[in-house]
Amino acid sequence: MKIGELATRAGCLVETVRFYEREGLLPPPDRTENNYRNYRQEHADRLGFIRHCRSLDMALGEIRTLLDLRDRPDQDCGTVNALLDRHIASVSQRIASLTALQGQLQHLRSQCSSTDATRSCAIMAALDAA
Repeated sequence: MKIGELATRAGCLVETVRFYEREGLLPPPDRTENNYRNYRQEHADRLGFIRHCRSLDMALGEIRTLLDLRDRPDQDCGTVNALLDRHIASVSQRIASLTALQGQLQHLRSQCSSTDATRSCAIMAALDAA
């Protein structure tokens, strides 16, 4: 299949497919006589795996590790568990940071409930004070 069909199947842009190839996450496809990329089902399966990992907000390094393990299915899955544990901890930390940010923004928003001129807006004054 051509790159456009692969991208459509995976629900991504052609440039995304090229990016994953450049990053070494997708192996280079065979080339046709007229030098078009010729992808196989294995590429579509691998791209689907990558896209699923990205939907879980995994970094390219994490995906690279998982792909390496996927390519060696007889390996112990302890590495997978450890990787996922680290990713969960990272997500938890980001949630905590975002929750704190939300609290700060809500506090800031509570400073002004009028629609007066911005020169008398308590939110603007608080932002200026920072």
